[in-house]
Amino acid sequence: MDRLDRLLDHITMYRLLLYFLLVLVGSAMLLGALGRLPYSPMAIAAEAGYLVVACWLINRVFAHVYQAPHNPESSLLTALILALIITPPASLQSFVFLSAAAGLAMASKYILAIRRQHIFNPAAIAVVLTSLGAGQSASWWVGTSQLAPIVIIGGILIARKVQRGTMIAVFLATASVMTVLLASMHGGHAIISTLQSTVLHSSLLFLGFVMLTEPLTSPSTRHKQIWYALVVGLLFSPQIHLLHTYSTPEIALVIGNLFAYALTRRVRLLPRLQQKVAWGPSVHDFIFAPGRKFDYRPGQYMEWTLPHDSPDNRGVRRYFTLASSPTEDNLRIGVKFYEKGSSFKTALWSIRRSTPIAAGLLGGDFTLPDDKTRKLAFIAGGIGITPYRSMLKYLVDTDDKRDITLLYSERSVADLAYHDVFKDARQRLATKVVYTISDQVAALPQGIRKGQITPALIQTEVPDYRERLFYISGPQPMVAAIRSGLHSLGVAEHDIKTDFFPGYA
Repeated sequence: MDRLDRLLDHITMYRLLLYFLLVLVGSAMLLGALGRLPYSPMAIAAEAGYLVVACWLINRVFAHVYQAPHNPESSLLTALILALIITPPASLQSFVFLSAAAGLAMASKYILAIRRQHIFNPAAIAVVLTSLGAGQSASWWVGTSQLAPIVIIGGILIARKVQRGTMIAVFLATASVMTVLLASMHGGHAIISTLQSTVLHSSLLFLGFVMLTEPLTSPSTRHKQIWYALVVGLLFSPQIHLLHTYSTPEIALVIGNLFAYALTRRVRLLPRLQQKVAWGPSVHDFIFAPGRKFDYRPGQYMEWTLPHDSPDNRGVRRYFTLASSPTEDNLRIGVKFYEKGSSFKTALWSIRRSTPIAAGLLGGDFTLPDDKTRKLAFIAGGIGITPYRSMLKYLVDTDDKRDITLLYSERSVADLAYHDVFKDARQRLATKVVYTISDQVAALPQGIRKGQITPALIQTEVPDYRERLFYISGPQPMVAAIRSGLHSLGVAEHDIKTDFFPGYA
């Protein structure tokens, strides 16, 4: 799994989903050519191509009208999802339906939105509206046994990438059990055949892996994700009767989106750059004026969208943990730059006060415990220090004294960040701060240790480690190594929290 995480860490969630959908469309064309699917390769290609162009154009128009940052990835993903759930066209008249679906999907992101944050999965709400207005809906033709292996393999990669495996598992289990129970009650169907049909010949897998996990319309904290998955799973079965109609996958998801919106406080900002702060040759802070005040918990993250020319395979969106505290008037993110960085970071490096950038999707469970008496140990590697700056700044500003030890590892002394906040935490909260440097150097300043964070170092600097709740934030290999080291020391898994770096790199 560590090798898989390292591989996935080189691609964003959105690009992974894009490649997965393209593989599905390509595989469907091949199966159609071989006679394994009842659709010709030309029909599948024509549908996908038409929806891609239509969604892209319509999204550009709405983005211009609403003066919102244009994100070509979003329209492309929605187009391919629609192509996989709407039956490939058999005549020219079918393209009218495709046009309506594309228009409604793109319009939903702007019209059916509150504070610039859309509520519904665009593809799902589009086919719900077409079924109500024109009597045409999705067939979910992607739900076949021929495509199921590809959906499962790609779905597992997505689940690992976004770290929402529990949510997906809860949905799959709930939907399967409900479908089998209701089928048995109404018709006495065999359990095995009903389960086989549900898994291999329905929308279940595609809905769960691809559409349920959309970040903008699903909760961003773990316990809310479980409730969300339960709601959609309970409504998934076609035997469920809602008012004057039977449930469909898209109706179940749209209702789930409403439930998620009620559970989650949505934020959408258009911040403006105020200042850049250099902590070292490769570590910089970007400080923004948020435009309006909003509440968040120290340690949470936001999704940042920065449109730029010729984006590479990591796209125009990134997830950054907020380094700022809710007690501050600005938003601060810490960014580590590399010699051959992504197009996003290249654009971020050159950002000016007038550069349009959007921030939204506030969330994350990497936050302080409610129990103020709980002993804590913070472990940071590199830019993984950002959530601890947020937490300790908040604790200093609110005079909230907690028993905390911070172990902070960097490659060089020059890259150590946030000395001012950690100095205040030492003086005002009695926080213990231990710096370690991994580069081979002849001598280090007083108070800074040489080497990496190891189980031996943890035993030395945190002698009461069995009594503490550990937080680990940093590059995925480091997080995995320290987690394993803590297990070797006898620290229970429920006493370890990790940041969201691997899933949203």
